[in-house]
Amino acid sequence: MQGYIHSLQSLGTVDGPGVRAVVFGEGCPLRCVYCHNPDTWEPDPAHLMEVEDLAEQILRLTPYIKNGGVTFSGGEPCLQAEFFAALATELKGRGLHLALDTCGEVYDPAVRRLLELVDLVLLDVKFTVGEEHHRHTGGSLSRVVSFLKTLEAMQKPIWIRHVVVPGLNDTEEDLLRLAELTRPMRCVEKIELLPFRSLCIEKYRTLGIPFPLERTPQMDPARLAQLQAYLEKNL
Repeated sequence: MQGYIHSLQSLGTVDGPGVRAVVFGEGCPLRCVYCHNPDTWEPDPAHLMEVEDLAEQILRLTPYIKNGGVTFSGGEPCLQAEFFAALATELKGRGLHLALDTCGEVYDPAVRRLLELVDLVLLDVKFTVGEEHHRHTGGSLSRVVSFLKTLEAMQKPIWIRHVVVPGLNDTEEDLLRLAELTRPMRCVEKIELLPFRSLCIEKYRTLGIPFPLERTPQMDPARLAQLQAYLEKNL
């Protein structure tokens, strides 16, 4: 089986517990205004890989990731759920922790199978008001909430990730809504607030795509720490 693979990061430290291999698939149903990987939006036939070849590359990293694992990211890996499920099956018996980084917009029987195989889901909750979510991502918050409830019913461990953008979702009210959304979910192990960064501007320029937030300041670390403390206080 083949899948569209943008790249393999060998020693990732921010996409799940421990040191990890991170597989970036291609194809995404969203167009988030702060996306850092516009080069993964569309599948490129030149980047097709066989499951067995990718698994072999990952397994070579086992000495470095044996206490961490492998994260499927993108793009949106659930668009290639059958491929990533096949990859997970190849890796599952090797003692590697498997995580799925997803926007929660795609769900079908193939995605269900993939969810059954992974050990952890990193779920990106981008905005907490449906209209804002659609305006800034093109997606549906209701689908994300439904995905979250599916994970809860499966008793699948979840890390919520929320990129904080100055002027878009950086108020206490935004964080209260996030707390209210996740508080009933017993499988949510933690919530990570991630700072908006504009380091991706050169990618957009190279691709000839305007970056919607080019004039938006990067998130202040001190303010982010305040919001993280406020969120945890209200969980």
